[in-house]
Amino acid sequence: MKDTPYIEIDEQILLNNIRRMSLLANEQGVQLRPHIKTHKIPYIAKLQLAEGAVGITVAKITEAQVMANHGIDDIFIAYPVVTKSKAEELCSLNKKLSRLIVGVDSLEGAAVLDQAAKDHNEILKVRLEVDTGLSRTGVDTEKAVDLAQEIFRLESLELQGIFTFKGAVFEGEATMDTHKAGIEEGEIMVELKDQLERNGITIEDISVGSTPTAASAAKVDGITEIRPGTYVFNDSMQVKLGVSKWKDCAAKVVATVVSRPSEKRAVIDGGSKTFATDVQPNHAPLHLKGFGVLPEYPEAEFARMNEEHGVILTDASDLKIGGQVEIIPNHICSTVNLHNYVYLKKENNEYEKIKVEARGMIQ
Repeated sequence: MKDTPYIEIDEQILLNNIRRMSLLANEQGVQLRPHIKTHKIPYIAKLQLAEGAVGITVAKITEAQVMANHGIDDIFIAYPVVTKSKAEELCSLNKKLSRLIVGVDSLEGAAVLDQAAKDHNEILKVRLEVDTGLSRTGVDTEKAVDLAQEIFRLESLELQGIFTFKGAVFEGEATMDTHKAGIEEGEIMVELKDQLERNGITIEDISVGSTPTAASAAKVDGITEIRPGTYVFNDSMQVKLGVSKWKDCAAKVVATVVSRPSEKRAVIDGGSKTFATDVQPNHAPLHLKGFGVLPEYPEAEFARMNEEHGVILTDASDLKIGGQVEIIPNHICSTVNLHNYVYLKKENNEYEKIKVEARGMIQ
């Protein structure tokens, strides 16, 4: 008996999702380097590698260390590392892996990496992150060539490529048109590579593509790599964006109704400690209804949460105290990070309890 709330993953849907993205990458002639922030589980990362992924992407050094300790030896840390202590850890990790690549978006950060690499007699491979519209990390496109030239001069760094994360953004605004967003993403990056080459800088990889934009960005001639993450599970956000269907959602949160205070309100045993709150309902452009979808009760609204309580607005009389409900969250990636374990549902309806090994690895 599994105590709620917990995350259930349908193994067959998971495998179908992994194979579908691998096939897409193969058909477009690009490499697949999935971001493991979605699942944070070495077992699943190895499934992705077995289906053709060239390596994995992580956000933090501690995530990379967890994956390396489980035998994964080709890792891209798609995040700027700017402190001496973390640069020292990178150099140690670099000795253990067959390939380690690190993100950089400033000369200050690059200088820290360069000095640590010199001190350890290492060469660190880096990719320059470029802001293509999300306005998060990444150098502005108009400043990218100058910064690339500065990094190129650093003796202990090898400028291996450029990368970006844009997501569902087109012409600087959030959009539901993921095709246009992906094409724009790819074209901006290919043009930047051409500018770099005109300035004497040759790079190996152009790495792009979130789950919403991977299919379109991969079609742009010159793109070499895509880094989707959410596709392994999918979630309400991906369905609303039109890049997956409900049947492609491999992960669900199972919760128990613990209170039925009125005919129109049910309360479950999962709140903000169980479900991610980073994708809020009723915000443009998605305008999601509530914090997740109940597949068996499509008219119900997961309206609000406290730490331990989730409030479902529903007229359904069969949602009784002690009954269980399945909920597809708005954002599965940060939901997984709230759980110590997930339960993998096999074809024979047996379950395997799997630890979320890289949960909480935020440094």
